[in-house]
Amino acid sequence: MGLGGCILLIGAGAILAFATDWEMDTVNVDLVGWIMMIVGLVGVFVYVSIARRRRMVVPPTTTVVSEDERRYQ
Repeated sequence: MGLGGCILLIGAGAILAFATDWEMDTVNVDLVGWIMMIVGLVGVFVYVSIARRRRMVVPPTTTVVSEDERRYQ
């Protein structure tokens, strides 16, 4: 699930939890909305942590000598 899917879950959950007044005998719509928002937030945190690991830059192991340093050696 990407970042867009997580945001969609949060938005749909907020609509179910705060903007509806549906009453059902078998399903608590407010609880379903809260669960959707929590799952969306967990998805955002997981996505951000994975994206942060992918962006790590490994420093080069070889030394870089510039043109100016070669002139003075």
